[in-house]
Amino acid sequence: MQGGEPYVFQDPHDSRKLLGFEVEIADALARRLGVRAEFVQNDWQTLIPSLERDDFDVILNGLEVTPERRARVAFTRPYYVFTETLVVRDDERVGSLADLRGKRVGTLGGSLAHALLAATPGVRTVLYEGVEEPYLDLERGRLAGVVLDDVIARRYGLGRPHLRLAATVGEGEYAIAVRPDHTALLEAVDGALAAARADGELRAILTRWGLWNARQEALATAAPPAPLPPSGSRLTWAEVVLFLRAAGVTLVVSAAAMGLAVAGGLGLSIARRYGARPLRAAATAYIELFRGTPVLLQLYVLYYGLAPVLPLGAFTAAVLGLGLNYAAYEAELYRAGLEAVPGGQTEAALALGFSRGQALGRIVLPQALRVALPGIANDFIALLKDSSLVSVITVVELTKQMTITAVDLRGWLVPGLVCAALYLALSYPLARLARRLERRLAPVAA
Repeated sequence: MQGGEPYVFQDPHDSRKLLGFEVEIADALARRLGVRAEFVQNDWQTLIPSLERDDFDVILNGLEVTPERRARVAFTRPYYVFTETLVVRDDERVGSLADLRGKRVGTLGGSLAHALLAATPGVRTVLYEGVEEPYLDLERGRLAGVVLDDVIARRYGLGRPHLRLAATVGEGEYAIAVRPDHTALLEAVDGALAAARADGELRAILTRWGLWNARQEALATAAPPAPLPPSGSRLTWAEVVLFLRAAGVTLVVSAAAMGLAVAGGLGLSIARRYGARPLRAAATAYIELFRGTPVLLQLYVLYYGLAPVLPLGAFTAAVLGLGLNYAAYEAELYRAGLEAVPGGQTEAALALGFSRGQALGRIVLPQALRVALPGIANDFIALLKDSSLVSVITVVELTKQMTITAVDLRGWLVPGLVCAALYLALSYPLARLARRLERRLAPVAA
């Protein structure tokens, strides 16, 4: 359902119902086959691996026919012809992809447009998991252009007041896919699709959704795309370099966010324990808010929700989002550390002439930090893994690079093992450090 209108989306008047031209196509085919069409939610980029796992029987969701996919699945005859459209801001003098060399261009990861941009020299491709987000970033000036199917562009891009169609840069077809060994199912679905086209039902569905045009006339004589022999791909040194670069991004984002979290958590814990009542209330509200809501939601709000008033870059938003979230957790660690210091030490420091600030900075905080330090190291390990969430705001970190490589190699095992090995290489020294700190800083029994 993430693809949205007009493919498949929830009925705004009844969330139990699905609407969309592909929903109607699926129902029409099911009726002709004497079965019921059952929708299965799945991430669009993993449709083919999920089909290969037999999670569902057919793929019907804007699946573009490409040579790489023809080597993995069997396609029916196409049911829709689309064009790849370049959308830019109306104040940009852009007429082709060549005008965008050296600039950031957004698209959907794993799509035909992604492959088209990857083959265009000099274009800096920015990958998204949804179809509305790239046009939002284009409006805010974070991108110079967006390349996506014209069906998507008309619904999510060209209706925006400051965006325009710059060029048509390619063409493709949607078709239904099944596993190659399901030949009987392929023949049945393809036959039902041919019948729906012959009696005009397919045209009626596309017309109802405003999708029928002259390009669709050519599909009357289209045959199913011929399958291609599987082509094995291996991990190359260039892809290993990309993995190492993504690991560096993961480490930098995590370290910067942890630095922010440590400083922010310290301030929150002091405000909560020693501040005036309004300050204590504000610190408590912050901690409960950021601990009680998902960090993924916080990243979306920070990057997309606040864009009209605070247009942050993706890297900055990633560091801020993780740092602000983990500050709430660090504040609790510091609170435990502060409470572990006997109150009599503060009283003794005040009796010796220390100010409250001096007593806190010279007596209490050093001991509290000693108690909190092992927990901070453990939180850094957790943050390192949570950094994978920043891929939703277009940061290509380690997990996102793994998904990109898996799509390119048409296999998930080797990229997954490489990704796991790099995460282990980053987190294992930290885990050893945390255990060492716990042993070294543990209280000595009397």
